[in-house]
Amino acid sequence: MDEDGNLQISNSNYNGEEEADPENNTMNQPLLKRHRTLSSTPLALVGTKVSHIESLDYEINENDLFKHDWRSRSKAQVLQYIFAKWTLAFLVGLLTGLIATLINLAVENIAGYKLLAVGYYIAQDRYVTGLLVFTGANLGLTLVATVLVVVFAPTAAGPGIPEIKAYLNGIDTPNMFGATTMIVKIFGSIGAVAAGLDLGKEGPLVHIGSCIASLLGQGGPDNHRIKWRWLRYFNNDRDRRDLITCGSASGVCAAFRSPVGGVLFALEEVATWWRSALLWRTFFSTAVVVVVLRAFIEICNSGKCGLFGKGGLIMFDVSHVEVRYHAVDIIPVTLIGVFGGILGSLYNHLLHKVLRLYNLINQKGRIHKVLLSLSVSLFTSVCLYGLPFLAECKPCNPSIDEACPTNGRSGNFKQFNCPNGYYNDLATLFLTTNDDAVRNVFSSNTPNEFGMVSLWIYFGLYCILGLITFGIATPSGLFLPIILMGSAYGRMLGTVMGPYTKIDQGLYAVLGAASLMAGSMRMTVSLCVIFLELTNNLLLLPITMFVLLIAKTVGDSFNLSIYEIILHLKGLPFLEANPEPWMRNLTVGELGDAKPPVITLRGVEKVANIVDALRNTTHNAFPVLDGGDLGTGGDATELHGLILRAHLVKVLKKRWFLSEKRRTEDWEVREKFTPVELAEREDNFDDVAITSSEMQMYVDLHPLTNTTPYTVVQSMSVAKALVLFRSVGLRHLLIVPKIQASGLSPVIGILTRQDLRAYNILQAFPHLDKHKSGKLR
Repeated sequence: MDEDGNLQISNSNYNGEEEADPENNTMNQPLLKRHRTLSSTPLALVGTKVSHIESLDYEINENDLFKHDWRSRSKAQVLQYIFAKWTLAFLVGLLTGLIATLINLAVENIAGYKLLAVGYYIAQDRYVTGLLVFTGANLGLTLVATVLVVVFAPTAAGPGIPEIKAYLNGIDTPNMFGATTMIVKIFGSIGAVAAGLDLGKEGPLVHIGSCIASLLGQGGPDNHRIKWRWLRYFNNDRDRRDLITCGSASGVCAAFRSPVGGVLFALEEVATWWRSALLWRTFFSTAVVVVVLRAFIEICNSGKCGLFGKGGLIMFDVSHVEVRYHAVDIIPVTLIGVFGGILGSLYNHLLHKVLRLYNLINQKGRIHKVLLSLSVSLFTSVCLYGLPFLAECKPCNPSIDEACPTNGRSGNFKQFNCPNGYYNDLATLFLTTNDDAVRNVFSSNTPNEFGMVSLWIYFGLYCILGLITFGIATPSGLFLPIILMGSAYGRMLGTVMGPYTKIDQGLYAVLGAASLMAGSMRMTVSLCVIFLELTNNLLLLPITMFVLLIAKTVGDSFNLSIYEIILHLKGLPFLEANPEPWMRNLTVGELGDAKPPVITLRGVEKVANIVDALRNTTHNAFPVLDGGDLGTGGDATELHGLILRAHLVKVLKKRWFLSEKRRTEDWEVREKFTPVELAEREDNFDDVAITSSEMQMYVDLHPLTNTTPYTVVQSMSVAKALVLFRSVGLRHLLIVPKIQASGLSPVIGILTRQDLRAYNILQAFPHLDKHKSGKLR
């Protein structure tokens, strides 16, 4: 499959022929002009590792065992299940808050002592020694972060948010939420962020929160799971999906200390399926995170956290600043929104090209991944240390209460190479942690602190670093690089508009950061609340909303959001919320005809036929029919349901065979299987050895069959089927004939996630490509 998924669709299949517009085609005119069979590849890039991809079972498997277990649950067991869900939500918030505090403490102290050492040599005019210490420390930290990722957990590279979106959309991403991945993500983030690379810990914190949720739900790592009885309730994909949603919201809350913003981020950006009960538990998790962070802030304010300082937990407090704006300010605010949309879409386009290049480099092996990371770190260190020499020294303003100049690890007026009483504005932005850099450029009531030339250098460097840093083999987030770029042009516009506006330059920087995030990530509601909670000033709400709406609208007119682009690059079969227009004129029956014939099983089936179906196909489910011949459906009048491949493998491993062709009693099934066992994924058929005598025996599939699978009539449009498939969270969708008659099979096809992807459909029906390229949705 092409790395770009359906981004690389073109008009090359036309050969100059005139065809009718598919949009104008009626439903009774077949569109079956396919060139090849509908097919797909199950491979995708998870982190930096190519993995085999399957779908998740979010649908409830209503077989006889499930129904009996559900009916037999007492009121106490139901209350135990509800209590367990809230307990896990509490633990997700608690552990995410603790780990976020650990990361902040480690980053601030490691980076702080590094900057103190560099400042010591600068104060003695030993600039070369300072450069060597600065560069050496950054290279060492980058090396540790990269080696951890490359050697132990390739899935820990990047932010992890695209994979979380894919998981909540119904895609199983192997090893994405394991204990090793989480540990590497924690220590890799500490190393990468403390090394001064242009990346943030916000994306990794979302991934870490999701890992915590997944590990709690399954009782620990795969090889060391806790077999507590109450955990059996969560041994399914549906409940694990809810926990991971809570974890992702907790991660955003831990990064920005924004509980409501975290909930809205999960709702707007990562979650595909939502309900009110999940909203309450997610908000509860983020509330616990805030309490934990607040408790540690109180401890750190007493000086017990070393060089922690403000720790990046809140970047810009403007509650004391009077926010005033008038009708004339609508012009610069609109410009910020337009610039954010244009620059955000341009950033997405260029980053897409860089990621394709990095993918080619990373394919060459581990050494190349390490060398790429070290090269980026070396370039970053030299620029951050060397460019401040280009800035002119500025005199300190005696009317400002803050200390000026400073040589410590933080501060808004770094002395660097300037004489006493003067500061270097570029050093203030570069020779500090990324969180402090944002805090400095967001600073209010400092209209002349940064010169225009320095702001241009700052903006240009972080544009370059934002492109070349994301994609290396380290844990990395996109939030902070985009905030750094956006705050730069916001501050520049504020400097230009200074005499003509009442809005503080620091507020312009905030609006610039918000606009670029909306232009690149295409989020609005969650970003608005995050920035309100971040800045602690409700008066910013009207102009923040205005900027975000303009930036998103402008960005949408150029390309996809950055996370959607990454999803396509990785080949993850993500199903979009809105079907393509041409899907309305293609029926599921026509789509099913482009696939190989469906393989069916009988309710009481021979072991040999089951083994043959498992050995010769990779299908993960088989329709179960009653009353017809095996595999043909001849004379079959009843679709009994759908049985999963994992359940067939479980039957063969347990050797639940019958010597005669008959249906089993309920007690026989419950004696051999439990609902907990059937919830486990077990589809490794290679280690199952069946003797020739066992091949002639029978298996009663009725008790293990999901008797209520979702079905669609063959005349339904693909667009409607896609909406159903995505909304319910299905793995399989059966196609039934419009007319039931004797001699016809009650099921004529089965659709999966890959069959409903626009790119795969266009490979089988290339004439539809004309509509895709000629019209906008």
